[in-house]
Amino acid sequence: MSEATATPESRAEPPAQSPPVDPAGTAAASGETAGPGRLSWWHGDGGEGARRNLGLIAVLVVLVVIGAATRSDLYSDPDWVWNNTLTILKLASVVGVVTVGMTFVIIGGGIDLSVGAIVALAGVWCTTVATQSYGAGGMIFSALTVGVAVGLVNGLLVSYGRLVPFIATLAMMVAARGLAAEISDKQTQVSNNIFINDIASTQVLGIPLLVYILAAVVAAGWVLLNRTTFGRRTVAVGGNPEAARLAGINVRRHTVLLYALSGLCCGIAAIMLTAQANSAQAAMANLYELDAIAAAIIGGTLLSGGRGTIVGSLLGVLIFSTITNLFAINGLSTEAQNMVKGGIIVGAVLVQQVQFRSLTQFLSRNRATTV
Repeated sequence: MSEATATPESRAEPPAQSPPVDPAGTAAASGETAGPGRLSWWHGDGGEGARRNLGLIAVLVVLVVIGAATRSDLYSDPDWVWNNTLTILKLASVVGVVTVGMTFVIIGGGIDLSVGAIVALAGVWCTTVATQSYGAGGMIFSALTVGVAVGLVNGLLVSYGRLVPFIATLAMMVAARGLAAEISDKQTQVSNNIFINDIASTQVLGIPLLVYILAAVVAAGWVLLNRTTFGRRTVAVGGNPEAARLAGINVRRHTVLLYALSGLCCGIAAIMLTAQANSAQAAMANLYELDAIAAAIIGGTLLSGGRGTIVGSLLGVLIFSTITNLFAINGLSTEAQNMVKGGIIVGAVLVQQVQFRSLTQFLSRNRATTV
């Protein structure tokens, strides 16, 4: 009865549908084109890494200009400029390899203060008389094994021992230096292996082999961080460990692997540094941990974890190597150089904090407008 007396006005009708929105038409109506779309990416979170890297390249250019202005007599010689560039790259090679491992650890939410000591221990261990008797293969295997083993101990102390990374790696820094001094009897151990010693002097197409090793480690680190599940898990663990655990990631095991990776990089650096000096001692690689941390910070890696790039860390290493070279050619003291480096580190951290706050505000506003 109710259906018979129902009027057409009372019948339920489907809601009116608006015509499909044409993105191009909307952009045209709002006065936007494809160009501003790209600019929005550039000003947003997606272009943050590109902006930072371009800024680091600009800093390198400024340092070169300062060098050319202060020592025009040297920079007027093209051969000297090329040889000096190779010197900077060789200077950056060993620290650069260590910085790659340090970048992974910091992105994962940790810190490793023992990298310099690990390099020293691996270098001393691989140059003992017993190890050198096995040839170049035995020396390389020994250095890599020692680096990975010490890195695993660091990871176990942090993840399963629940020690603060700062304390665990600080203790390892002291212990590794002490063990290196005990093994070497506080003496410099000379490398008699020609193959190892020639690594520092060999050039391929006019470029030192050490630079190729650095390039290979950087390329492998970039692929591992940006194109593998391991890299995505590293960012997740560093950004929010609890969320990563709830997502099914074994946070403890991944932390152990991160410190083992850092130890592996230290083992590679030990071979490179031993080749440069044709020897090893317990005091080698002094303060490498500070150089690696500083380079990673300059490159945009957050000390709180969850963000960082391998390319940015490499540019940070090149900046510090260029500063060292700039002070050397101008005859300035090491003390002044260290003060400048300290100021750069503080400035980089302050810039990171400002950028992180502005990025958080930008994302908050963006979410508010889309709700």
